[in-house]
Amino acid sequence: MEEKVSIIVPVYNAQNYITETIESVLAQDYHNWELILVENGSTDDSLKYIQAFHDERIRVISAGDNIGAARARNMGMSEATGVYACFLDADDLWDADKLSSQIAFMKEKQAAFCFTGYEFADANGERLGKIVRVPECITYRQALGNTTIFTSTVMFDTKKIAKERLQMPVIESEDTALWFKLLREGETAYGLNRNLVRYRRPDNSLSSNKIVAMKRIWNLYRKAEKLNVLVSAWYFMQWAVRAVLRRV
Repeated sequence: MEEKVSIIVPVYNAQNYITETIESVLAQDYHNWELILVENGSTDDSLKYIQAFHDERIRVISAGDNIGAARARNMGMSEATGVYACFLDADDLWDADKLSSQIAFMKEKQAAFCFTGYEFADANGERLGKIVRVPECITYRQALGNTTIFTSTVMFDTKKIAKERLQMPVIESEDTALWFKLLREGETAYGLNRNLVRYRRPDNSLSSNKIVAMKRIWNLYRKAEKLNVLVSAWYFMQWAVRAVLRRV
């Protein structure tokens, strides 16, 4: 008997991508899942594209106004009924064996928290050949300088980590803040070093976006983790080097 997986997707103005994202879930060779789409006040036709799918495993929750990705994911997590819970962004794509491979790996490792490798893709979802490899496991101190845990690759066993602990902080870089919190509390994240996810990114990343990312990670160290300036600078340098290497 396959144990149910809850897949939580915040949706905001994703009409150009959401069809392919849902199709990548429907294509899974693991079939006992529920797809919880949290419609986050889109002003485009995202909802119309979602409603084109007729599968009892797909649920749509309306957040009303745009409440942000963290609150949308938290709303979805509160509604989740699966033994396993995972996140998927509305523009990313899963390989067909993502769920089955990850669950088998988690059972082998008796893991509560797991992430996988992934590959960058262009705006059309075409693979760019740049694959991000992941370590066998990662602890809190290691994660501070190596934010390799990508949201659309993460899976939790809710028998081992209660759903209440999986609520994301409502701050910038809320996903990374959650990983840090869990690892700080003593959890270990296990890495399945297989490329099972395609991460879309714009053809031309704006330098301003890089500056925003830098500010977010710095604020995460200083405000969320409350690290002093010297320690923050040490981990920031590690993060910056690895972030560049992941993208070249």
